[in-house]
Amino acid sequence: MPAGGLEPVSNERLARLFDENGTSYGTSPDGELGGFWDDHLFTFWHAGKDSEFFQVRGRWTRGVPESELDRVLRLLNDWHVDKLWPKAYVEANDGEVYVFTEHTVDYADGATDAQVHLHVRTAIASSLALFEALDGQYAEHVAADKARLEDESSAGGA
Repeated sequence: MPAGGLEPVSNERLARLFDENGTSYGTSPDGELGGFWDDHLFTFWHAGKDSEFFQVRGRWTRGVPESELDRVLRLLNDWHVDKLWPKAYVEANDGEVYVFTEHTVDYADGATDAQVHLHVRTAIASSLALFEALDGQYAEHVAADKARLEDESSAGGA
């Protein structure tokens, strides 16, 4: 380990930290880590020439009709006025609007285990707070999404 307890933030290290904490996660065929928190997908990315940037990316489970784009943009702008995290943005695809969050930090010099845990907790907690605020604005979509998830769960268990 480098001096000062700083180590690169790799998928292997992240998996070890998750295992030590009992965090449930999965690994994609290309080796990327991800998992669900409160039914929202979070993925863990590395970018940069030497993978020095570590990013936690969240996706609000609910899609809303593209006709809601302006409203969603206003809601996200209002969020960003008062909150530092997470960075949030929308993508419109096939008539639906999807909200994504990101929390990215440059760890070119490495990070301690405590820093990595704090990064992940901050990213997920702040994203879930935003998703909860969006859920409050789109209760009908929340109900429809929960019904869909229950139907999929029932069909999978039958």
